[in-house]
Amino acid sequence: MSVANELSRALPFLTVMTDPAELDCHRHDYWVLSHLDDLQERSAPPPACVVRPANVDHVVALVQWCSANRVAVVPFGLGSGVVGGVLARPDAIVLDMGAMNRVGAIDPENLRASFEAGVGGLAAEQAVARCGLTIGHWPQSIAVSTVGGWVATRSSGQFSTGYGNIEDIVYALDAVLPDGTVVSAGRTPRASSGPDLRQLLIGSEGTLGVITGVTLALRRAPEQQQVSAWHVPAMAAGFAAQREMVQSGWVPVVMRQYDAVESARSFPDEVRADQGLLVLVHEGPAGRVSAEKADLAKLAGRAGLEPAPESAVHHWLAHRNQVPHWNELLGKRIIVDTIEVAAPWRSIERLYAEAIAALRAVPDVINASAHSSHVYRTGINLYFSFAARPLHAEAMRDRYEACWRAVLESTLANEGGISHHHGIGRVRRAYLERELGHGGLALLRRIKHTIDPLGIMNPGVLL
Repeated sequence: MSVANELSRALPFLTVMTDPAELDCHRHDYWVLSHLDDLQERSAPPPACVVRPANVDHVVALVQWCSANRVAVVPFGLGSGVVGGVLARPDAIVLDMGAMNRVGAIDPENLRASFEAGVGGLAAEQAVARCGLTIGHWPQSIAVSTVGGWVATRSSGQFSTGYGNIEDIVYALDAVLPDGTVVSAGRTPRASSGPDLRQLLIGSEGTLGVITGVTLALRRAPEQQQVSAWHVPAMAAGFAAQREMVQSGWVPVVMRQYDAVESARSFPDEVRADQGLLVLVHEGPAGRVSAEKADLAKLAGRAGLEPAPESAVHHWLAHRNQVPHWNELLGKRIIVDTIEVAAPWRSIERLYAEAIAALRAVPDVINASAHSSHVYRTGINLYFSFAARPLHAEAMRDRYEACWRAVLESTLANEGGISHHHGIGRVRRAYLERELGHGGLALLRRIKHTIDPLGIMNPGVLL
């Protein structure tokens, strides 16, 4: 008897789907290599079935059955991950959280809102916006991702410099462990009650359990928004200016610096030849916004930056959530991807230079560029983009892997972290020990084995 039939007989209250079209759209996430494999007829197999639970009790029953029968479970939000966090196999069950999409209480007094894990990111933001509030979490994928997915992947939003990343926004979360235990973590604004169990699950990528509900800390909608933009003569000058800005105590919600290649591509009407661009968004109380913009203008001038048209920022704000589709480029024999990393200030300029040089050394590369998009007092991230067009389609995977090696090796050689906000998935897992160290990876493996001794939760991801 098939897994789907056995599951339907044992748990008849579950929605178990075996329709070929349903299985096909749950085979993988948005990882470009999965799309390349589809195009080159090496498609990942469909899962045994897709289960769409309606509530936490359904999730508990499913994972208990899977544990008892040693059946793999792959949690699934909206499939917008880009690092191979979802890749089905024929004996696995994909757990689609789409039916758990209810918005819970919105609490304007305590600035909290609760959501089931399957609530879409844009729906969550729109729900709190009706109360004059904001989550402040704006990943590019906001329209095609879920709040549960944000937590599982330890995501970051475009406004993170001012509002923080998802780990700064999660107030509480609920999850179901592989043995069916229901865990609720987070009760108060801050606690000293042992290790923070929320952090164990934030970024776990579906390998330790199923996130079922999330309570997020909110903010009041900003009174005012202003923007500013600056021509950057060289990446080093822009890095220095950004460091001075954040270390001086100002926190523009958005700070993005584009190198000359990306500036010319994204802002052709606003940039100068061979120069980069720094764009800033200032939000909050009107007085603070005006003071921040004025003071940062002085800092930018002292750093050798010159004013650029603010229309560049408005253009970015209008188009920032557009998500490209891989297949059109793959059909033209062009393999592309982005790689987001982070490093301390003292090594970021060297990391940028070495990674760009290494990318350009990969055969058939036709683009190697980067921008920064998340800034901290202690360092900054870089978001590399590459494109390669080999003569033969059979070489596309090789060029892709070579480009990833170029960036990650350069990152590790320059005190960098191999993932800023997309996660590990499958594409980065071979590099994880070099970031965590042997002891750190061993500890992570022990945690995984203790919580999921049978290894049923999203096997092949992270570890």
